[in-house]
Amino acid sequence: MNNRRYTVKDIEMIIASSVILKNAVLKKEFLQTKRSNWTDVFFQQLEEEINQTVQTYLGLDSAKDLRQATAIVYSIQKKALKNLSELKIQISEDFKKAPARRAELLSLLGFTTYYTAANSNHDQEALIDLLFEFKTNITPEIKAEIIEKGTSEATLNEIEACADTLKESDIIQEFHKGAKKLVTREAIDAFNEIYDKIISICKLSRSFYRGNPVHQNLFSFNKITKAINGN
Repeated sequence: MNNRRYTVKDIEMIIASSVILKNAVLKKEFLQTKRSNWTDVFFQQLEEEINQTVQTYLGLDSAKDLRQATAIVYSIQKKALKNLSELKIQISEDFKKAPARRAELLSLLGFTTYYTAANSNHDQEALIDLLFEFKTNITPEIKAEIIEKGTSEATLNEIEACADTLKESDIIQEFHKGAKKLVTREAIDAFNEIYDKIISICKLSRSFYRGNPVHQNLFSFNKITKAINGN
């Protein structure tokens, strides 16, 4: 989502806006004769708005919480897939003399439907579906049957625990994805607000200095951003 009303980088827009505002303050004695609302307070408030926007958004790591939540999810995924992989192999080996029962167990516990997508394609939703199907269908009887064949009970317990933990973490991750969009939208709105005010100052000031290109250049957003890039 990029609805910025300017084409340069955010930092370049902010720097250019600050330069133009300083130029306006420098030339305020003349400009205030043309615009009665361009008082000292007006310029001061705009400067404070720019400073506040910089402090709030510029350099803000709006994806920080998202990355942390994602790291948690990936950590759980790694653990869950490791245990699921081990269990699948053990069921395949332990029940190879009973292929019908092996197929039934793999289907009941979610492996048949979801394992390939969860393991090979790293599909997070498929992994959650697999874990919850496992959790739903791992009755005490089935659990005892698998353990009797040699699988560690701890492995089964860890898979069950991952189902709840991953689901909770997935919800947190989705929340942060939404929050990231909100922060980004909020920041863009704030940047656009500053840009609009500065461009208005530029247009009006350039009209007031018509016939004086030197002074007009003090209020040329394009020329100032090019100078910033040049430096």
